[in-house]
Amino acid sequence: MARLRSGVATSAGGVVHRPGPDGREVVIGSRRRERVGVSWSLPKGTPIEGETLEETARREVTEETGLHVVITAPLQSISYSFVRDGVRIAKTVHYYLMEPTGGDLSAHDHEFEEVRWVTFAQAASILTFESERGLVELAADRLDPTAARSA
Repeated sequence: MARLRSGVATSAGGVVHRPGPDGREVVIGSRRRERVGVSWSLPKGTPIEGETLEETARREVTEETGLHVVITAPLQSISYSFVRDGVRIAKTVHYYLMEPTGGDLSAHDHEFEEVRWVTFAQAASILTFESERGLVELAADRLDPTAARSA
C-alpha cells in the first residue's frame, strides 16, 4: 500500500454570539460536502499571506456570514486531520469569541449555502462536528459560567 504524503494547514474563525429572545445565539452555516451531504459548521477559513490569525478570523467570518465582527477574546484551537488528493493534512483551526457590529446574514458569500442564528442549545444538536459542538459549549461557559453549573 502506498504511503500518503503529509501536509499542514491552518485556519481561523469565530464563535459569533449575541443575546436572543430565547437565550444567547450563535451563527452557523451549512454547506454541501461529498461524503457527508449537508454539514453545519462555524465560519472559518485560510489566511492570506501576511495576515495574522485574528485578521483571518475577522475576514473569513465577515465573508462567510455577511456580519461585521469584533474579536472579544481568543477561544481555543481545534486540530484534526483529513486526506485530500492523496495527502494527509494535519489542520489546526484557531477560534475566537466574536460579537457582531453590523452587516447582514443575507450578504454571506458562496462558501455557505445558508447562514442562521441559533441558540447555543440548538447548536449542540445541529453542528455536524463534535469538536465544534464542544467549542460552542466552551464559549457558552466562558460567556456565562454560572449557567452551566445551574442547569
